[in-house]
Amino acid sequence: MEGNARWVALTAVAPVAWGTNYFVTHAYLPADRPLWGAALRALPAGLLLLAVRRQRPRGAWWWRSAVLGLLNVSVFFVLVYVASQLLPTSVASTVMAVAPLTMMLIAWLLVSERPSARHLAGAVVGLAGVCLMLLTGVEGVSVPGVVASAVAMLMSSFGYILAKRWSWDVDVLASTAWQLTAGGLFLLPAAAVAEGPPTAPSPSEALAFAYVALVATALAFAAWFTGLRRLPAGTVGLIGLLNPFTGVLLGTVVAAEVLTGQQLCGLALVLAGVALGRPARRGGDQARARAVTDEEPAQGPSPDGDPVSGGDPAREASPCGPR
Repeated sequence: MEGNARWVALTAVAPVAWGTNYFVTHAYLPADRPLWGAALRALPAGLLLLAVRRQRPRGAWWWRSAVLGLLNVSVFFVLVYVASQLLPTSVASTVMAVAPLTMMLIAWLLVSERPSARHLAGAVVGLAGVCLMLLTGVEGVSVPGVVASAVAMLMSSFGYILAKRWSWDVDVLASTAWQLTAGGLFLLPAAAVAEGPPTAPSPSEALAFAYVALVATALAFAAWFTGLRRLPAGTVGLIGLLNPFTGVLLGTVVAAEVLTGQQLCGLALVLAGVALGRPARRGGDQARARAVTDEEPAQGPSPDGDPVSGGDPAREASPCGPR
């Protein structure tokens, strides 16, 4: 249980950092440069992780890095940037909280991780809390902002599970670096064509970009993908509910957004949902793993020749695949 708690704590770094990203983007970064904002978030983070883990993609990972870079970085970062500028911090972050249910469904389809009753209950409780936080009677909520946030959630949920399926046999920092670098490189020409050359940032913008790239991207994505490697997707998705929790608290404490009693109840439900989805004790996990093994036939290789993860605890526990 202590080992699981360590991975849960590490994974929680990501949604907390992403929750702060909404506020920093909304308060300090230029609203009319989403492509440059996304590029300057992704590329420095990817290059930093490449400097830490000096490995190049090999074989299928050249095109996999491109696909994951588009899903998890290029399009996702632009949509999050737009949502952060159009919506209050609390609303922008809470829309993403539907992700646990989405991730559970996609994980079931792609990596054969059947959601447990505990995970489903946690997702429902957390989603109820999110609804309480969103339905606060705030007027003037931008529909394009909500749509941008919702599409970002759907794309990233698919991209995260795809990364979980593909990345079990490669170093997690290396695969994260490849995704961020590829996504940043895709964004550079798009930003240059659509928004013109970059402008010199002010001191506050430079500090904000540094925080977004180093903390909310390099550190957060490394922690997130490590969590996906070590924990069930349902657990990781529920930990992601700390994103709206952080966003609402920051919006209230720092941005002076009003926190109502209804929102306080919603925050409590979100925390309860995260607690429901915590990993079970190892004995229970092993019993469930044996039950799934007995019920389901072993999976063969995927169409591209790589083994597909079927929830094997040994595979999930090792960043380098089965030992």
